[in-house]
Amino acid sequence: MSDRLTARPAALAALGCGVAFAVLAAVLAAHGWAPFGFERAAVSWCVAHRPPAARTVATAVTALGTGVFPYLLALAAGAWAARAARPLAPARTAAAIVLAPVAWLAAGQLVRQALVHGFGRPRPPVTDWAFTASGFAFPSGHAFTSALSAGLLALSVARTRPGRARAATAAALAFGGVIGLSRIYLGVHWPLDVVGGWLLAAAWLALGVRVLDRRQPPARARADT
Repeated sequence: MSDRLTARPAALAALGCGVAFAVLAAVLAAHGWAPFGFERAAVSWCVAHRPPAARTVATAVTALGTGVFPYLLALAAGAWAARAARPLAPARTAAAIVLAPVAWLAAGQLVRQALVHGFGRPRPPVTDWAFTASGFAFPSGHAFTSALSAGLLALSVARTRPGRARAATAAALAFGGVIGLSRIYLGVHWPLDVVGGWLLAAAWLALGVRVLDRRQPPARARADT
């Protein structure tokens, strides 16, 4: 997939998701950052339908959205891209390619942290929590981190193995989606916190395509066998 084919759509995707995120933040701000009725209803339903087994599964799932695991996904994305670019890139450039997705994920975390502290939206009541949490709620860190890290890996796979693009995209959407929903189910986020995390991740991922493409040699697309 050439840079010409991806640069313009990536810019439009970054702009679209960024605008959608800004609109959502503005709506929440106009509402005093308080939860909407449907958000309260969703969390209340989750609290009322949370048997021990389901809670255990949700806890295991949500743990994948933070800590080391997302960075391992980003590192895998870089390693995959570097492997495809190896014949064209010297060792120093290959190392930069490996680390680029990790750096982009870390930079995204700094942006999200600045936003979450700037917005200061409260979480659901502590009595609804089935998992530990800290800080403010919007946008959800787990939703953002899982969607971005999985998206980076899916993008790397799709650009070097076009035949696997759909499967990689579906897996990334499922990973980020399930982890985001687990945050609502465990009572530590309102639904729009999670939507905000997804939108911010999509915008940051699309922006990353533009930024990283300008600093890396083109990857060789391989035919799947």
